[in-house]
Amino acid sequence: MAQNNMYNLVTLIKRLEAATTRLEDIASSTIELPQAVPALTHAVASPPEQLDSATPLPSASSSDSPAAPTPIAAPDPLPEAVEEFDNFISQSVDKYVKASDKLGGLVAEQASKVLDGFQQQRRFLLIASKAKKPDISVNADMSVYQELLKPINEALMAVSGIKESNRASSVFTQLSAVAEGIMVLAWVTVDNRPFKHVEESLGSAQFFGNRVLSEHKEKNPDQVQWIQSFYQIFRDLTEYVKQYFPNGIPWNPQGQSAAEVAKEISTSGTTAPAASSAGAPPPPAPPAAGGAPPPPPPPPPLPPASLLQPKEAEGSSSQPESGFGAVFEEINRGGDVTKGLRKVDKSQMTHKNPSLRAGSTVSDPDSSVRSRSAPGKKPKPESMRVKKPPKKELDGNKWTIENYEKHSEPIEIEVSMSQAVLISKCSHTTVILKGKANAVTIENTQRLSLVIDSLVSTVDVVKSSNFALQVLGHLPTVLLDQLDGAQIYLSKESTSTRIFTSKSSSVNVNVLAGDDDDYVEIPLPYQICSQFDEQKCEMVNEIVEHAG
Repeated sequence: MAQNNMYNLVTLIKRLEAATTRLEDIASSTIELPQAVPALTHAVASPPEQLDSATPLPSASSSDSPAAPTPIAAPDPLPEAVEEFDNFISQSVDKYVKASDKLGGLVAEQASKVLDGFQQQRRFLLIASKAKKPDISVNADMSVYQELLKPINEALMAVSGIKESNRASSVFTQLSAVAEGIMVLAWVTVDNRPFKHVEESLGSAQFFGNRVLSEHKEKNPDQVQWIQSFYQIFRDLTEYVKQYFPNGIPWNPQGQSAAEVAKEISTSGTTAPAASSAGAPPPPAPPAAGGAPPPPPPPPPLPPASLLQPKEAEGSSSQPESGFGAVFEEINRGGDVTKGLRKVDKSQMTHKNPSLRAGSTVSDPDSSVRSRSAPGKKPKPESMRVKKPPKKELDGNKWTIENYEKHSEPIEIEVSMSQAVLISKCSHTTVILKGKANAVTIENTQRLSLVIDSLVSTVDVVKSSNFALQVLGHLPTVLLDQLDGAQIYLSKESTSTRIFTSKSSSVNVNVLAGDDDDYVEIPLPYQICSQFDEQKCEMVNEIVEHAG
């Protein structure tokens, strides 16, 4: 019996020792922190014996360090063609919109639709730079292509709708000029020389635009400025298309599908980065309950390089300072400030060379090295230039006649009201226009004779000599710029023709007058005498007359 009690006591002691050892192991494993969580390891400041065993320690899953904020992806840089189109909108189109707002009313409302059309065209160009060209032969791609063009078409229809719904308006001519020219937005669908479509759209706009110009030339300068700003859109857009899309929009053969790119652009909103996106980073997320505070946020970004240092110091830090800091640094150098001066040779000292004092300046042998621009290259004489073959063709609504020289027979052309005519670089040639054309432009001609029936707008002659014009019907306006000698014969229907001259001489106008209907030659003045009037406080201009 005693042996059994002793055995039970020994067994009980062994079991108590085993339980005590196990409890000690559990206690030590609970006090020690996991080595895999460095943030919690550094956060423990009190010794292990001071920890309250009743306070539960965070588990490994709850002790993870706060996740770093997801970096914001930088927006893709815009293609150069899209950036240049933004400049075109902000300069040319915006100027037209401001001129329209000055007139107000329906003109301003229509201009806002024109601006919307160009903005939608900008979106189309951005998609085309990132997407493959849709295959129009496939129905699915054809519907995608139509959806891309739908915003442009809606803006186009809105501009035309304002004109159609206000036919009785006093500004119907202005609305018609814009409605005729808004078809320029369709250049993005032209694959072969789209700039030609832009030029033709300008001719269509001039049909009504030149009426505005002739009606308000002397009455309302705001109307003249408005129509000229509208014309400038076409001229600037022509140069833009010639530079970036001479053979149509190339799209992106390596890009995504047009539907995916359009969806990305629509979900991202504006493609340009917001002004606030470059500010301070967002605040860090709050720490988890019971965890240690997160590390401090990173310092704010440095200001742009242009604010920290001048542009000259961007390329190399070894270049000297500029600005007021450099001035005070030079002053603080004392006598060393003159060490950088160039030593003057005795041959350049005026007090030792009396001959140099006679002149105003001393010749500098390094002036040729420091010269920044070389003299301009003179153009070749006309006799040394390569002669191009004569050309007479109709491209859309524009006739082109050029490079005719000493043509024996007159060049006859049948024209219509929607067609414009350009005559360039012709000499000793006669051109006859049968019918009523829209406008005629003549440049760089010698001894050119032009016979017309009637015109809708103007005959514009630039940089020509010995020019002759005969009008058989009606002609509203003649513009002469840099002419040396001209004879203009007007019919009875054209006696009210307005003639504007600039830098021109020896211009004579022949008008039918008298009972015999003989031509009377009237010279146009080109010598003006100007004198200041003290009483009126303005310049008085008088035509110089030569008697004798």
